[in-house]
Amino acid sequence: MTKKVWLNLPVKDLNKSKEFFAKLGFSFDTEHGNSDDSGCFMVGEDKFHVLLFPENTFKGFTKNELADTSKTTEVLISFDAESREEVDEMASKVFEAGGKVYGEPGEMQGWMYGCGFADLDGHRWNILYMDFSKMPKQ
Repeated sequence: MTKKVWLNLPVKDLNKSKEFFAKLGFSFDTEHGNSDDSGCFMVGEDKFHVLLFPENTFKGFTKNELADTSKTTEVLISFDAESREEVDEMASKVFEAGGKVYGEPGEMQGWMYGCGFADLDGHRWNILYMDFSKMPKQ
């Protein structure tokens, strides 16, 4: 059965995208496709792999046109933070690295604190700090 899941994303400029995610603090996996044709960084303790491919390469895999991220959202990629401060730091890093914070850091539903941002190619990301002790009981 399935052992791992990878997220593949098309990018306009592979080198700029690699620089962007490195500035956010993500570590790159030199074992899985860091070359002139791809980049791979990891998210979280489970080392969820996010692979970046130039748009033409990506289209070759999918045999489909790409979503226009200036008009549509094809996916929302969420990951957790260890603290509210980490959410705030990530929002600052995104801004400094040239991304767009479309949802300023703030509290949600009384037990989450997060922000939404778009990378250089318009892919939407969400970072959340979740305080499960404040989560409403059902």
